[in-house]
Amino acid sequence: MTDLAGTPSQAPTSWRLALRLARRELRTGTKGFRIFLACIALGVATIAAVGSISEAMLAGLREDGRVLLGGDLDLHLHHREITAEQRAWLEARATISEVAAMRAMAQPTTEDAARRLVELRAVDDAYPLYGAAVLDPAADLRTVLGRRDGVWGAAVEASLLERLGVALGERIEIGELPYELRVLLVREPDGVARGLRFGPTVLVARDSLGETGLVQPGSLIHFSYRLRLPEGGDAVALRRELEDRYPEAGWRIRDTREAAPGVRRLLERLTLYLTLVGLTALLIGGLGVGNAVRAYLDGKVATIATLKCLGAPRRLVFKIYLVQIAGLALVGIAAGLIVGEAASSAVTWILGDRFGWQAAGGFYVLPLLLAALFGAVVAVTFTLPPLGRAGQVSPAALFRSVIAPQQARIGRTATAAVVLGVLALAGLAIWTANDHWLAFLFVCWAALSFLIFRLAGWAVMALARRLPRPRRPGLRLALANLHRPGAPTAAVVLSLGLGLTVLIAIAQIEGNLARQTRDRLPENAPALYFLDIQPHQAAAFDQTVEQVPGVQGLRRVPMLRGRIAAVNGTPPDELDIPPEIAWVFRGDRGLTWSRTPPPGAQLAAGTWWQPDYAGPPLVSLDAEVGHLLDIGPGDRLTINLLGRNFEAEIANLRIIDWTTLGINFVMVFSPGLLETPPQTQIAAVRVDPEAETAVEQAVTGRFANISAIRVREALAAVAVLIGHIATAVRVTGAIGIVAGLLVLAGAVAAGHERRVYESVVLKVLGARRRTLMRAYLVEYGLLGLVTAAIAAVIGCLAAGLVMTEVMEMPFTLLPGAAAGTALVGVAVTLALGFAGTWRALSRKSSPLLRNE
Repeated sequence: MTDLAGTPSQAPTSWRLALRLARRELRTGTKGFRIFLACIALGVATIAAVGSISEAMLAGLREDGRVLLGGDLDLHLHHREITAEQRAWLEARATISEVAAMRAMAQPTTEDAARRLVELRAVDDAYPLYGAAVLDPAADLRTVLGRRDGVWGAAVEASLLERLGVALGERIEIGELPYELRVLLVREPDGVARGLRFGPTVLVARDSLGETGLVQPGSLIHFSYRLRLPEGGDAVALRRELEDRYPEAGWRIRDTREAAPGVRRLLERLTLYLTLVGLTALLIGGLGVGNAVRAYLDGKVATIATLKCLGAPRRLVFKIYLVQIAGLALVGIAAGLIVGEAASSAVTWILGDRFGWQAAGGFYVLPLLLAALFGAVVAVTFTLPPLGRAGQVSPAALFRSVIAPQQARIGRTATAAVVLGVLALAGLAIWTANDHWLAFLFVCWAALSFLIFRLAGWAVMALARRLPRPRRPGLRLALANLHRPGAPTAAVVLSLGLGLTVLIAIAQIEGNLARQTRDRLPENAPALYFLDIQPHQAAAFDQTVEQVPGVQGLRRVPMLRGRIAAVNGTPPDELDIPPEIAWVFRGDRGLTWSRTPPPGAQLAAGTWWQPDYAGPPLVSLDAEVGHLLDIGPGDRLTINLLGRNFEAEIANLRIIDWTTLGINFVMVFSPGLLETPPQTQIAAVRVDPEAETAVEQAVTGRFANISAIRVREALAAVAVLIGHIATAVRVTGAIGIVAGLLVLAGAVAAGHERRVYESVVLKVLGARRRTLMRAYLVEYGLLGLVTAAIAAVIGCLAAGLVMTEVMEMPFTLLPGAAAGTALVGVAVTLALGFAGTWRALSRKSSPLLRNE
């Protein structure tokens, strides 16, 4: 190797020379690299911000675990309280606080007043063991809930006052007992861990619950026993001791690591989704990086040609521009990290304790390192191809590149580096995700999208080359521009296609989220659910419902709760349970029994038992659970029911359509096992919309212990949560939009100088500006239409993957949303193409022809 003077040089000298020449070139500024810097910074900032915010939220959950859980340990039971012996054993080791929770109907004490479903929580004097309930006006909780002048007190959420039309100081009835409304309940310390609610919370004294008449055999009551250990106590050790001493107690034990498992799962899912969106923005930005580098090197054609004519080897040329681009990439990564950290700090501060726990603000190194690593790998991977080509082209070809552009291969070393970069990106995305399978699917989707759009770009060029030449000059010029040497067709299709794919996927996701509560209510879905119907009330309940005009159908079934203790003798914690059915094994599930198959039941395997069956326990299992666990007829389930384990043989697998919103159970048992234990019944009633209130009032007015749930109001509660998710989707969608626009602008800018040269030559030859403008708009219009069609297909498939795998919701194709988004993308393409073309047509001819 020789230097510019022709003397031999060593590798270190070559790098020093490259660094010196690169520094001199950068003195002229970073013009041409603004899009490069923006693309890198945007993707890095998104990944850094999402990772840091997630860490802050999860750290806050861990730090506030005792407050959210309500104690160091929580023992949860359904239907029944702990025994006296168990209580004595626990009291000898910890301070206990008992909370009983159930759904009930509340109404003002006036006759014929409206009734509303409430979440009733009866707490003892020790509540809360950690944290404090926020009341308005501030007061001592025990004093508020205590008996005063013979009347118990209650703390209620403000929404209940609005729904019932009452005020503080007035009374409401819950069951058979009046309560005085004394304060507003602003926040419960353990409220976050409770999950979805179907009514306002009413906090009352534990000692008052027995006087309501709601506590009856089989009533759906949840009992929680929170334990506060002495200073230095070991919660994990006590948990193991409890499990060993009472293996069949039937309670669900949680410690502070599981204070809010539903919230944690939601945070992890959202973090995964947002990280993949950030990585998508970074990948799309990678195309902008490649376009920006190509455009920059196109502007350095004369410099590169001169260097090579003076004896500079291709390695030196490669190193000069590699040093420049690496330095600028570091600047972009640093800017992204600063913006991401600032954004996460701002969001953490804004959120504060809005969700019931304090986000733990701080500096989290790992998310920043991960974002920087992603940014560096993307920058290197997308920079090497144009760099490698620039070093491979001969000096003569470089000088002729303005009129006869040539494409060179990037070389074996650069090719190997690009392949390693792609593999590194895929490995990082999969390794760092909390759901490796989903991340793998994302990598496959990204790779397939790149391949499809690259092939589509080449196909467009090949088709344009083979089409007959139109007579109209504008159309002929547009087709020629699509396949001429050096045409950016493939780059534009790839850049625009990925951006449009993100936009279409987001439109589909948002539309499906809206449909979950607005349009997916089946026509034959029940309007009302009734809970806690006692067996001796069943006949009177049916009569009360059927007497109301407008009732279309009634179905009533027995119900109690139990949990799966083992599958073929193996406990759930030793099973490899797919995430789709993990909810079946979380705590207790609703159980029922029946002599005949449920209405509309479809058996996937096995047979139903005879109506007069009286043998050993059999169970009908959800077919999806059986399929994913690879179990079926003949296998055995161990069920913990009221603290005792029973074994039942699987008789059949049953296909369940959960979208009907009817009464469905994962497990339906044969007669015998579930007939004896205390149980209640639930009922689903189909009724005309105008008769819903009449049915609800008739039932709850006659039976104080029966609670009513309106399906539409329950869906409205779900809609609030889905609305928050949709907001996150829209925010992250904006990131994808910005990335796509940056890349498209970069693709237009990459061919700007060539477009200027062509425009000047054509104008000199007599072409009118209007003809040229029409030709360029037709060119970009054709590119936009073809790309939008492909992006619509890939975007809809990606949206279906996110809905079904990430959010675990059903997906419905929305053609209107896909078409509308695609047309918007085409319009944006035309606008950016018009802007770039207008600038090219506005350049004067004489300076360019004089090579000024």
